[in-house]
Amino acid sequence: MKKSISELKKLSKICRGDILKMTYVSKSGHPGGSMSSIDIYLSVFNRANMNPEKPFDVNRDKTIISHGHTSPGVYAALGRLGFFNIEEALAGFRHPGSIFEGHVTRGIPGIEWSTGNLGQGLSAGVGMALAAKKLNNNSRVYVLSSDGESPKGQIAEARRTAKKENLNNLTVIVDYNDIQISGRARDVLYVDIASEYKSAGWNIIEIDGHNFEQINAALESAENYKLGPTAIIAKTIIGKDVSFMENRHEYHGSPLNETELEKALKELNVENDVKKYIEMRNKLTLERDSHNYNNVKLDVNTGKPIMYTRETTTDNRSAWGNAVADLAVLNKDKFPVVTIDCDLKPSVKLAKFEKVNPEGYVQIGIQEHNAATIGGAMSTCGVLTFFTDFGVFGLDEVFNQQRLNDINHTNFNTAITHCGIDVGEDGKTHHAINYIGLVRNMYNTQLIVPADPNQTDRAIRYAASHEGNVITAMGRSKIPVILNENGEIFFNENYEFEYGKADIFRKGKGLTIFTYGSFANMAVNAADELKKEGINISVVNLSTPLSINVEEIKEFIEDNIVITYEDHNVNSGIANELSKLIVENGLKVKKIINMGVNEYAPSGSIKYLLKYFGMDVESLIKKIKELMK
Repeated sequence: MKKSISELKKLSKICRGDILKMTYVSKSGHPGGSMSSIDIYLSVFNRANMNPEKPFDVNRDKTIISHGHTSPGVYAALGRLGFFNIEEALAGFRHPGSIFEGHVTRGIPGIEWSTGNLGQGLSAGVGMALAAKKLNNNSRVYVLSSDGESPKGQIAEARRTAKKENLNNLTVIVDYNDIQISGRARDVLYVDIASEYKSAGWNIIEIDGHNFEQINAALESAENYKLGPTAIIAKTIIGKDVSFMENRHEYHGSPLNETELEKALKELNVENDVKKYIEMRNKLTLERDSHNYNNVKLDVNTGKPIMYTRETTTDNRSAWGNAVADLAVLNKDKFPVVTIDCDLKPSVKLAKFEKVNPEGYVQIGIQEHNAATIGGAMSTCGVLTFFTDFGVFGLDEVFNQQRLNDINHTNFNTAITHCGIDVGEDGKTHHAINYIGLVRNMYNTQLIVPADPNQTDRAIRYAASHEGNVITAMGRSKIPVILNENGEIFFNENYEFEYGKADIFRKGKGLTIFTYGSFANMAVNAADELKKEGINISVVNLSTPLSINVEEIKEFIEDNIVITYEDHNVNSGIANELSKLIVENGLKVKKIINMGVNEYAPSGSIKYLLKYFGMDVESLIKKIKELMK
């Protein structure tokens, strides 16, 4: 049952006490900003279509807390409104055995997105509001933000996108207390927040952020505004209602001591019962409840694969474009299929997708950080979501955003093209040569580097139907379809992509090339040329370089010379992955030769760059002959 404004005012004092107790008991946290935001939190959580009895209802309104360090205020408001037992938060805040972490964490009822890295909440809100539009869902999205994070560029990117997409279901409430860690926000880096939102075409409302009547009137006005998104600029006071804390930046991230706590709780007329919560905390174990990430599950029709014949020479990125367009047609009556583009439609092969599914093609423009977060947030809401970009932009540049997608357990598909040294003449700023190393640092994301167009098609269909995050990395150049030793298509009609499974392209004795991606066909060419001279080697494709089944490949390692062959930074590719596997499993190998990129590649055609690095087929054959003398 929703609270009246008079009831919210009473809760406000109680929640301020909760904030101070919580941070005192844990001996850490951010009480000041939590106290300036608490009246906003109570108002939004109370007004929004959120039900403590059904916190994950698919039609719920959604709230994103961008300044995630104000978690004590969020937990206090949600707990007092019945979303969970407030005592568990008071005792467990910032304890490793509790779900109530120092920054708000997705999966706790009422919390839709894990935040902490400031400046990303608005992009997540845009993603969820855009998903609601695509789903024809009437739910609203509220983003609670702060003045201190407002200078960040990603917020400007998100503002522009929200207006472009006419997201009148999106409301941002900015806690404008003019305080951050170093002092006054206006002195650290002044931002005219209202003017910046206004210049982006938003509806602007300015209020007293501690006046419940004004907060609720502004929220109602935003609900009725149909011409685009609304920004509510709420003037607040850090440490509100505790005299010695008000307007003091020292209390941004510092809990009170015992004497201060006693004094503050008396001012709030709240009981000091912290001993109870300290005792509860002391009994906590390191076993914690798991989070309910509650992604909307999709029953994806993956259809029949597109077969590329032995006469076909095409690029993996074109196979990706054909596959995602096919998926859009197959699933158009089931759920939205969306691709997010950053002004690279011809290069990342989205023209066909846009033609068959124009409503699913989302053009973000050149703002990759925003795009990656929007896509991750959308993917949790029942939208089959793909983000495509060059490797250096879709992964390197937005690693932090992709890391947060990983933390949030999204259901996000990223297709990165122009990987390796295959960008050629564009040079070192555009060669994506560290994607394996980057994804290695994530815990909940799979990486696929398909070897030819047929495997690419199957990989994309797998990614679409897989629950979780998948990054598919592809090159730029046209490559032939890989054939088996009998001259037949290797990835034929009966092939089904299986994550973690190696592909044995050639089977010989004494030496094995381990490879993946666009280098696979060159390794096969080298093996076939050597066979003409009576030298039989093995070629093993590791299209999932971060998931290798040692039992499948053991025979190709033990008592063999091993070559890792990749257009990737030699320090963080399969050279590392395979070496680690060999050591961990005690495998005996004669020698390991790592052929990869050992510097930032200069400009030049792929033909010349391969020769420059000594990785063309001729150089590979020469190296093998030397090793097998």
